[in-house]
Amino acid sequence: MNPPVPVPAYAAVVLAGGRAARLGGQAKPQLEVGGRTMLAAVLAAVADADPRVVVGPPQPVPEDVVLVREEPPRGGPVAALRAGLAEVPTDVVAVLAGDLPFLTAGLVRSLRERLTGDGVLVVDDRGQDQLLLGVWRTDVLRRTVAGVAGPTSMRKVLSPLAVRRFRPVVGAGLPPPWTDCDTPVELARAREAVERLRRPRSR
Repeated sequence: MNPPVPVPAYAAVVLAGGRAARLGGQAKPQLEVGGRTMLAAVLAAVADADPRVVVGPPQPVPEDVVLVREEPPRGGPVAALRAGLAEVPTDVVAVLAGDLPFLTAGLVRSLRERLTGDGVLVVDDRGQDQLLLGVWRTDVLRRTVAGVAGPTSMRKVLSPLAVRRFRPVVGAGLPPPWTDCDTPVELARAREAVERLRRPRSR
């Protein structure tokens, strides 16, 4: 068996703000899928990151997690990323959405192992870049967001960077790791997927 590929230490910035208008204005990362909050699932996938930084309004987080707020509050993902990066001392950082209930530590490690250029991110089965599911060079991101004023799309800000794209293989019957929950229907599907996986398989 080959030894694991050495990867540099990393931090994690989890964007857990914004109002979930289509979910009745609830704090989306605190909604439960499979008996734990979506934010807890994301934080578990980056348990080996130091520090783990959550950007958003006051909400329950483990004691060893840094909780910060973007300026101005609800200023959008670029402002949130800038606030999170201010707490990152490492050269490498994972940038993640706070509503990814099926994110795994294995996928995060796969991204870290593939980091070249400025960053690496997941591409979903429709060929869409998952901008909040990637690993980046911290200094590059910090410089990129430093001069951005006002609400700006993450896609526009990151477009000049040299980004590697990774298409993870999803096992049959498993929910993709990029699954997020923006609507009541998506949330219900995620919960149903967990229940389906928990059912005993017939022989």
